[in-house]
Amino acid sequence: MTKKKGYRDWKWLALWWHHFSLFWITIDAQNRYSIPEELKQGSMVGNLAKDLGLGLSDIFDRKMRLASDAGERYFSVDVGKGELVVNDRIDREALCGQSASCVLPLQVVVENPLQSHRIEVEIRDINDNSPSFPTQEINLKIPESVVVGKRFPLESAEDSDVGSNSIKSYTLSKNDYFSLKFKETKNGNAVPELVLEKPLDREKNALHQVLLTALDGGAPARSGTCKIVITVLDANDNFPVFSENEYKVSLKENSTEGTFVIKLAATDADDGLNSEVKYVFGSRTPEFVTSTFEINDKSGEMVLRGPLDYETTKSYLIDITAKDKGTPEMEGHCRVQVDIEDVNDNAPEIVLTSKPSPVREDAPSGTVVALISARDSDSGENGKVVLHLPKSLPFTLKPSFSNNYELLTNGPLDREKTLQYDIEVRAFDSGSPRLSSSKIIAVSITDVNDNPPIFTQPSYNVYLKENGVPGSILYSVSASDLDSGENAKLSYSILDSKVQDVSVSSYVYINSDNGSIYSMHSFDYEKLKVFQIQVQAKDQGSPPLSSNTTVHVFILDQNDNAPAVIYPSSAALGSFSHQRMPRSAKAGHLVTKVTAVDADSGHNAWISYRLAEATDASLFTVNQYTGEVRTKRSVSEQDDSSQRLLIEIKDDGEPVQSATATVSILLEDALHEPILDLRHKVPEPSRKTGRITLYLILSLASVSVLSLVTFLILAVKCIRTSRGSGSCCMRRSNCDDYKNPNRNLQIQLNTDGPIKYVEVLGGDMMSQSQSFRSCMSPMSEYSDFTLIKPSSTTDFKEVISVLDASLPDSTWTFESQQVS
Repeated sequence: MTKKKGYRDWKWLALWWHHFSLFWITIDAQNRYSIPEELKQGSMVGNLAKDLGLGLSDIFDRKMRLASDAGERYFSVDVGKGELVVNDRIDREALCGQSASCVLPLQVVVENPLQSHRIEVEIRDINDNSPSFPTQEINLKIPESVVVGKRFPLESAEDSDVGSNSIKSYTLSKNDYFSLKFKETKNGNAVPELVLEKPLDREKNALHQVLLTALDGGAPARSGTCKIVITVLDANDNFPVFSENEYKVSLKENSTEGTFVIKLAATDADDGLNSEVKYVFGSRTPEFVTSTFEINDKSGEMVLRGPLDYETTKSYLIDITAKDKGTPEMEGHCRVQVDIEDVNDNAPEIVLTSKPSPVREDAPSGTVVALISARDSDSGENGKVVLHLPKSLPFTLKPSFSNNYELLTNGPLDREKTLQYDIEVRAFDSGSPRLSSSKIIAVSITDVNDNPPIFTQPSYNVYLKENGVPGSILYSVSASDLDSGENAKLSYSILDSKVQDVSVSSYVYINSDNGSIYSMHSFDYEKLKVFQIQVQAKDQGSPPLSSNTTVHVFILDQNDNAPAVIYPSSAALGSFSHQRMPRSAKAGHLVTKVTAVDADSGHNAWISYRLAEATDASLFTVNQYTGEVRTKRSVSEQDDSSQRLLIEIKDDGEPVQSATATVSILLEDALHEPILDLRHKVPEPSRKTGRITLYLILSLASVSVLSLVTFLILAVKCIRTSRGSGSCCMRRSNCDDYKNPNRNLQIQLNTDGPIKYVEVLGGDMMSQSQSFRSCMSPMSEYSDFTLIKPSSTTDFKEVISVLDASLPDSTWTFESQQVS
């Protein structure tokens, strides 16, 4: 009868709310309705058509419907009136449990154009549940020796209602021995406790019965009762006592079986068996707790027995009893609160609210393609979901409300490139580690129209070894046209340009059908190091469309030049170099020095020296890096007066190229004049020295002026480029001046190994008209400087000047020879 009366009460209250308290509000452009729970089926919640600004005809034409799962189960749209009505029984306790707020989010979708509206329905609690105790009877065993004021914790009642309808107070039936008090727990709840107000006497009264009543705050109030039976025991007069009445621990929900939870300890002031304590779960502990945790009855250690799930149970309240082995058995009580910490163990889920329709390829940016929502079962940061799209696609996601998104176009569409987009939408939560999921949304593109040929690369770099076979293929460029038929047929051609003032067609030709580029003749690195080819691809459409690409051809140096001896000059010309040396020379005496250069570049130009043959190999040595010929020991009387040395000069290329120089040394008893190969007696040394100085100054001045002009030109071009593009050209491969050179200065420096090699190239990049090369050895005691004028041939007999300061007591000589 009480239940039926309560049902009529809330039914009347629901009808009253329906007619007088039904209202809606708009918060951030969202409609919100408030209704009591347990409304009968068909009750109106609100007028959607009116609140959304739609006419009754729009309901049919635009196919207004509810898209969320909760909306379709509990609510429906009356298409005749445009009203949101109750579709099924709504039990607030089943939906939201003990949550203070219970709001059902609904999603209303209308089409043509496609729109989504968020509706929130607040479910208000009514007092339709009475307080109830876990058991109808509580049995307590209390020794008669218990002191007055001792507290005994009781089971708390539960009420499924919330707010003012939840439990507000407890009362205890009138008696002489016990009263009711409350203890505040750490989570803010009040736990009833039975307090002894008068000493017990088992001989007078061995059994006491009181009635505990729980009242809620509803109007009218509901109540629940529990009978408490107290048995008075004799003997063992000390209870086991825990160090705390309530313990609180935390566990992560991914904790494994056997994980340590807490170790409890209770002490008993008695002796013997009366002080021995065993630990057990409280008699009213639910099965789901005992299946999840276990406690060692001897040590009091509690461990995890089963899996945890934060989404199912966020906290456990476990009653623990410590019993001694006395007669009668004495008990101590405590409570353990185990809070479960959420871990990111649920991947986000992507829900397609509205399937995408085909999109025209000329659709403007911002066109709505589909409606998407995301959800995650985790809480807090672990439940926050963000959706991402690949950046390469012309689509974007626009958040609408909560975790709802609109899939929009975000750029031009081209059906010839992509007939259908399979858009992978990825959802990421904010947990650690982040979990993700993906969903493929297929969006088809309807054709509108057109495209030019496209090369596979905007430019090509081709590296070609010198001395190749004429007619060999250099590279094959390829272009494609997204059109079809005649419009997709391509022909290739080379645009006219100059290489060293000669048409590029004199160097290469191209197959018009497949884009293969062939050489017309072999290339020489020493004459041409790099050139460019402009290739055009043209389709057969009307009018024809075309596009261009640039092929950069880099000639790679091969070791095709042998070292050339430039000093001694007689050895360079193929004859013997005659040198004189006193017999008084000690070990380490510098006899002469062999100098050679190589027309190749890089490692191919690294030179080393070796004494191949000698009249007496124990007397002389040649420095591997500098070419200096020195004595290994002092000259003895037994040594021949004439010594012949054959010195081999090799480069570092593959295969190795080499040359030889023959030096003839005459040992004399006394030698005071400087030794110099092919030395001529000069009648006027002062005038010749003056001419050498003049030539040296003119040579160095020419190099300095050329370097200064080149650097000024590069600086001006760099400044112009930085004004146009906002950044200065720092890398030769990225600089416009490199692609379209006028003057260029290249400095090749090699410091690998003991030889220091520097090559300076100046002038037109294609012609390589000027070259200055210096070879310096850090292992030499003296300095060498060699300045060589470049030539179209690799003949190094054309010597501008040779300066040698390596020989002590020698004079500088200047030689000039013009080679036709």
